[in-house]
Amino acid sequence: MRRACLMVALTATLVTGFVPATASAAPRFTTSMEAFEPGGTITRVDVTRPASDRAAAPQRITTAAVTPIETNGPSETTFDLVFVGDGYTSTQLGTYSQHVRSSIAALFAIEPYKSYRKQFNLWQVDVVSPQSGITNDPTQGVRRTTALGSYFWCGGIERLLCVNETKANQYAAAAPDVDQVIMLANTTKYGGAGGGVATSSGGNIQASQIVAHELGHSIGGLADEYDYGTCDTREPREPNASALTAQQMKDRRAKWYTWLGKPSPDGGTVGVFEGSRYCKTGMYRPSVNSLMRTLGQPFNPPSTEAMIAGFHREGAARH
Repeated sequence: MRRACLMVALTATLVTGFVPATASAAPRFTTSMEAFEPGGTITRVDVTRPASDRAAAPQRITTAAVTPIETNGPSETTFDLVFVGDGYTSTQLGTYSQHVRSSIAALFAIEPYKSYRKQFNLWQVDVVSPQSGITNDPTQGVRRTTALGSYFWCGGIERLLCVNETKANQYAAAAPDVDQVIMLANTTKYGGAGGGVATSSGGNIQASQIVAHELGHSIGGLADEYDYGTCDTREPREPNASALTAQQMKDRRAKWYTWLGKPSPDGGTVGVFEGSRYCKTGMYRPSVNSLMRTLGQPFNPPSTEAMIAGFHREGAARH
């Protein structure tokens, strides 16, 4: 079964709503998104975007070439990761292909992706743009006509890289199946965004960490471990966030109680560290730092366990 926007319920487009148009303003909508900074800091921001960011392509897309980068089994038992590109002209598809492969290499250098690579099918969809590069790169005000309309300075945030998700999904649908769409932009400037269509700078290897973080949501059902300001302190369903103290976990045999006191890849030990799932207080995470809190960090042990369970669940759920 095709699932082009698996992450909608889990991550960066959790809150949307249209902003009423005025006589002098084009229709716009607001969205809660994840933004990523070069140092690895992740924040959630409310962004107002033009309604044109959701406009469909004027005609059905039937000519996009699809390349199977790696197939490890039927889509019923594997996770189909589909790459689409923006700002690559017909003469730059070789560059796009290189960017896809470097992004894949960066993803599968991270555990547990590395050990569970056989759980993935990887697809490249060739999207040809009339102009090279993307809007607002290298500076604001630079305009380029591209197939997917991607641009920096989304919502006034320099490195927030937005794309027309509708068009990206239309192109991604050319692949045999879709579980997560990754849009690579033809730029070396660091940037990206989370969501049903995650975005990343194709020519910036550091930005590939965004893909690893986003799949933490869609495969492992993981919570973000950073704070945002507005939060719910009720016990969440995500396996890597909890309102319980260490003693409460032990007493109730709940959440990551079996991991307490054991080593964590960030150099510390697994415990209960305040500040998680957008809460500054009243919500705990398993380690001082992790990929769900800061890009470039490893998954903590409870999150790794959830990811592995997600890999197995993906196969079992489709039989």
